[in-house]
Order: sequence, then C-alpha cells, then structure tokens
Amino acid sequence: MSPPIFNILTSRFIIIWFYLPGIWVLPACAQQLSTAIQLNQVGFYPNGPKMAVVEGTEAGKFFITSANLQDTVFMGELGKERQSRFSDKTTRLADFSAVHDTATFVIMVPGVGASNTFQIQPQPMLGVAKASIKAFYFQRMSMPITKAYGGKWARAAGHLDNQVLVHPSAASDKRPAGSTLSAPGGWYDAGDYNKYIVNSGITTGTLLSLYEDFPSFFDTLNLNIPESENQIPDLLDEILYNLRWMLTMQDPNDGGVYHKLTSARFDGMIMPAEATIPRYVVQKGTAATLDLAAVAAQASRIFRKFERQLPGLADSCLQAATHAWDWAKQHPALAYDQNAMNEQFDPDVSTGAYGDRTFDDEWIWAASELYVTTKNDAYYQAVNLFPDQQMPLPSWAQVRLLGYYTLLRHGADLTAIAQKDVLALQTQLKAMADELIAGIDQQPYHTVMGKTEQDYIWGSNAVAANQGIALLQAYRLSKDKRYASAALDNLDYLLGRNATGYSFLTGYGHKTPMHPHHRLSEADGIDDPIPGLLSGGPNARAPQQDHCTSYTATAADEVFTDDVCSYASNEIAINWNAPFAYLAVALEALQVDLGWAGEIK
Repeated sequence: MSPPIFNILTSRFIIIWFYLPGIWVLPACAQQLSTAIQLNQVGFYPNGPKMAVVEGTEAGKFFITSANLQDTVFMGELGKERQSRFSDKTTRLADFSAVHDTATFVIMVPGVGASNTFQIQPQPMLGVAKASIKAFYFQRMSMPITKAYGGKWARAAGHLDNQVLVHPSAASDKRPAGSTLSAPGGWYDAGDYNKYIVNSGITTGTLLSLYEDFPSFFDTLNLNIPESENQIPDLLDEILYNLRWMLTMQDPNDGGVYHKLTSARFDGMIMPAEATIPRYVVQKGTAATLDLAAVAAQASRIFRKFERQLPGLADSCLQAATHAWDWAKQHPALAYDQNAMNEQFDPDVSTGAYGDRTFDDEWIWAASELYVTTKNDAYYQAVNLFPDQQMPLPSWAQVRLLGYYTLLRHGADLTAIAQKDVLALQTQLKAMADELIAGIDQQPYHTVMGKTEQDYIWGSNAVAANQGIALLQAYRLSKDKRYASAALDNLDYLLGRNATGYSFLTGYGHKTPMHPHHRLSEADGIDDPIPGLLSGGPNARAPQQDHCTSYTATAADEVFTDDVCSYASNEIAINWNAPFAYLAVALEALQVDLGWAGEIK
C-alpha cells in the first residue's frame, strides 16, 4: 500500500516530502525563498481578508505552512492570470482569508518557492500605526532627541530658529528686511531641514482629522514621547509641537502667514546641529494663510475639550484662524512665485517652492473648518464650496476634500444651511469610492492603487494612502465593507504587495528602504534609518527628476531605487506619513466593527 501524501492531524496537514507517481506532491524547490511572492510583510487580521500575489507562474495550488515548513494549515488554488498594464509581468492571486489561526506562517507555491514568514495576529497594524506617528517626534527641530525617547537615534538639537531673518520679500513696516523673529519648533518637512506652511497644513489637518474620527483610540496610546505622561493624548501632543510653530509664522500685525521658514539653499548631508547657515521667513501668500486658517480653526474645536490642560489655546487658535481669513480676503490670490521673488530680492532662495497658483481649494477648506467650528453661516456662504461634482484626492496643492471630510463628519451638527449639501456630499463620496474600487479584480496586485500611470507620481505612496482614507470615509458613511477591504488592499500595497517587493515603511518588513533621501538617517552614522518613515514610492518620471543613476526598472509601478540620491522616489515627507498613519490607525480602530479582529488582549 502506498503511503499517504497527507496525514490529517487536528485540521492541519503534515507534509510528506517524496514523490508518488500520478499524485500531487510539493517539490523541494517550494522550500526555496522566492522573490516572486508579494504580500503585506507585517501581518494580517485573524478574520480579515488575506491575500498574496505570485508573479509569473502557471495555475496551480499554493500552501500556507508553519514557519518551520512542517505543518500545512491551508491549501488553495491560485487565481486567474492578471496582466500588468505597465509591463509584461503577469500575476495570480493567492487568497487565504479562510486561515484564522494566529501564528507565524509561510506561503509555499510549487515551482516558485516560499515566501518570507508573516504573521496572523490580533492588532497586526498597531506597530506600524504607532511608528508612523512616532516618526514625527524624530522630525522635531529645535530640541534634542534624547535616548530615553529616541533610542539609538538620539541626537543634539538643531535649528533653534529663535533668530530667524525676515527676507526682503517678507518685509513690512513693523518687520523690516533683516530684522529677526522667533519661530522655533515644528517638524522637518522631509529629507531636508526646512519648514513649509502649505505642506505642514495638509499634514497637520490630516492628523487632526485622524483624532476627530477615532478619539477613543488615542486615550491610552503611548508613543513614548516627552509629553506621554501629561493628560493629553500623545497624538495631540505631537500635533501641538508643530501647531505652535505654525502659529509663529503668522504676522501678528496683519494676520498674513509666511510661506516657509528656510535656509537660502539646502543643507548638505549633515546632522541638524551642524547646519548653521542663516534661516529666513519669506513672502506671505494666500495658500499659506488659508492653510493656517483651516488648521487653526480645526485645532480650536479639538483642543476646546482640553481647556483645563491648555488654557486659552482654543481661543488663540480661533483668533489666528479668523485673523488669517481676514488677511486672505484682502489678498485672495497672492501666489508664492519663487522665481519671480528671486529676480527681485536677495538672497536667492532655492529650497522647495511648494508653489500653488489656484486657491479655490484652500478657500473651500478654510471656509469649511471655520464654519464647522463657529457655526457661523457667513463662512459657509463666503465662497462657492461646491464649484463642481469633483472630489479630487488630497495633496498639498489640492485640499478641497479635507473640507468636505469635515462637513461630512460633522453633518449631523451643522446648521440648516448645510443639510442638503451634506446629503449630496455623501452621495458624491460613495460614488468616488465606487469608482476607486471598480476593476480591482483585474488589478495585478488586487489594489486600488495603480489603476492608471497617473498614480505613480512623486510621492505616489501618499496617493495610495489617501485613496485608502477616501474609502474609509465612504465605509464610515455606508458600512459597506467592500470599501474597507479595498482600503486594506492599499495598506497591503504599501507594506509589500506591490511590483517592487518593498515594504515602504522604514523598519517594518523584511525588505524595506535602508537608504532614504533623509539627512537625519544618512548623516547619523547608524546603519538603520529612523523607523516609521514612509518612502515616496514608485515614480514614473523619477529618473528625469532627480537624475539618480541607480534605477533599473522602466515600468511605472517599478521605478524606484533604494538610494539616497533618489529624492524623487525614496525621500520621506510629513505629508506622506500623515495619511499612512491615518490608514493604519483607522483599520486598527475599525477592526472589531469590521469583524476582522481576533482576541484582542
């Protein structure tokens, strides 16, 4: 009698490694580590969707085994072949959602090999959620990062910013060129050492929205930052470190807001304490001023409930918001044009421009936040909040949807003037979500991300994260789990289920960026980059934009290189980390509601 291939024990299979003619067996090559199996490298929810993608293989079976390859817990069939629209690459889906056990596993595909290990566990995204918020602490300027909170990434303080020069473009009677002001604190914007209000605006607004949507999640979340023992949630403590800097960028004499605080040129790859060239505030602009108005108005209503711990802060934020609004009404379309500024004033400034020439979206965002905070119909009526039916994905230059999210989350508490519009917004958001998930079953990596080449821009990973946020907003309105599952697909994409095979969050996964374009990580002499930072991701035009020579791929979804020279694909930025943090936290906060959770201790 022939020996059995599988011996069933307590619903698991014991693999017998030998060949039986005419009967299916797993070849020895299945034990070899394969780079063709792409999956979320961090983990999966016990009762949630679980998928991996196998590249370039024929139809057949796949197996989920124990980490030591001895026990098989699930056997499934690979899905239909899917063709990439960007290359000749083909993929098949391995769906193992039926596996609910909590342990460490491996995917094995005959003829392909084995994946790296992965976990199914309760709260699988808690670690990356915390790390992506803690990353903002590492970006703090004007204070030392101590070993107690920063571990081996401790460093001396840099950029105290207490003697910042007024650039001639920003001069006024009461603040003439060459005079100084104090504007300490805040976060380094990206891989460089400057601070930009427009990018800080969308970042802070996204994080404030994260708190508004899931406040109870942060009641006990300890990020191990200097403020962790106070009576304020750590997320709000971190936000406050940047918000206080943003408020210093407002000229108290007229309410206008300086576009950025910057050196005239980028610093070299040195540590912050070594970067001592002069710093400037430059020209005020409409975009920066309205972004501050929106953030300060949102912060005012959130910090109102912490009046005892932070007396007067909510009032100060609202005053700053209304003062900025009034300035913007007097300067409704003053663009920051760095080239034109450099033709007129010295010194020339060559750091990030963040130039924006259209301001309808900033007006919509600021008006929405001020209206919701004050319940004053005048803000609602001040601008055309709904110029068309579009719901463009948020970016630093397009913030309209942030205003719509605010109107939707507070829809039940708004005055009568907004009720009809909120119902229309709900319909529009669900239509947007339906458009996002359409065709996901044909996508090579089963993700919303990557339906068109336009997704693969500078900072494409923020596109994936913001798509996820839009889907989760639609889920919160409709309770349609298709939207939440698609949001999880995009998080899976960011953590490894993509054409590059990278988990793009530093420190999380078996293949992560080690050489991001990030001065703090490059100059500190430590092999590992600061953890919790989201790399920019594939960018179809990156080789033309940064001229880094280490790119090897040409397909839009693969143009990425883990090289410090690649600021167009491998830089970090606060406005990319914020939507990633939102996506990871939201899925953790919603896992019970979604029915994905195992036993959470």
